[in-house]
Amino acid sequence: MATMKQVAQRAGVSTSTVSHVINGTRAVSEDVRARVLEVIDEMGYIPNAMARSLKNDKSHTIGVSIPDNTNPCLAELLRGIEDAAFEVGYTIMLCNSYEDARRQASHLRSLIEKRIDGLILVAGAARDELAPLLASQRVPIVLAEHEVAAVDSDFIGLDHEATGYAAARHLIGLGHRRIACVAGPQGEPHSLERIAGLRRALQEEGIAFTPEYLVHGAADCAGGHDAVRALLALAAPPTGIFACNDLIALGGLCAAQESGVSVPRQLSILGGDDLGMAAYATPRLTSVSQPTYEMGRRLTALLIARVRGDAGPLRRERLPGRLVVRASTAQANA
Repeated sequence: MATMKQVAQRAGVSTSTVSHVINGTRAVSEDVRARVLEVIDEMGYIPNAMARSLKNDKSHTIGVSIPDNTNPCLAELLRGIEDAAFEVGYTIMLCNSYEDARRQASHLRSLIEKRIDGLILVAGAARDELAPLLASQRVPIVLAEHEVAAVDSDFIGLDHEATGYAAARHLIGLGHRRIACVAGPQGEPHSLERIAGLRRALQEEGIAFTPEYLVHGAADCAGGHDAVRALLALAAPPTGIFACNDLIALGGLCAAQESGVSVPRQLSILGGDDLGMAAYATPRLTSVSQPTYEMGRRLTALLIARVRGDAGPLRRERLPGRLVVRASTAQANA
């Protein structure tokens, strides 16, 4: 592997000149700069990023900590974060905690030790346990999706309450009155917010929300399948179901088919993410599309602005979703 000294010797300049060309720390004539860059390219020289960060106090690396990278929504969020970072010359260092608070805390310490310039954090269910660690850090932090108590940081998330509200208003507009909700595990923040939005829409119309019409379970296809089977077995099953995410909704479509219930003729189902697969389900799934990719880009732009010295007021932003009507919802039967 080529060294800076070898590059300097071949280019006929000092090592300090090579350093200035790489780091942009002093004016260098265009012909010298071009010659140094040509030699760097020829020799395949790769600057030592750690050494540069020690010298310049910037690593051009963003730490990203998430609870579960198998979640399709988080995958889309990461794509937005990485695309925006790449465009301005930053790389990301990703850690996945698998919903383990101790693991996430360990990852955060490791990221900071590696001299990241800033951190984007999607805290897991045990996020409050991270508060003391986060409060003691000096690197800029932007929180995504979940706020953390006692931590004063910028925050950008999706408007989950508005998603539940939009879903319920859609079903109500189609004439449904027996409306159920299938949510993730009890206490999961996104589900709680989406349930709150659904309840608000029902209350506005004077529609009672029967406790048996709220089912919690795993936030995946299997959980949705089991929950919808249970709802369809009720003496008065719902005619409309809002699934708090698309995976739950897809499992529900399968359960309805197995039970001989026609969607949407006998049962309307809609999801809450509009994942790519939603448009190719049978029937094509009505859902509330979320600006997850755009959120990732905004998180990165905000964090880099803080890294570069933006000392403006803390930002708190919720991004609204958009109802996408397809073939899984229809007018309620009289």
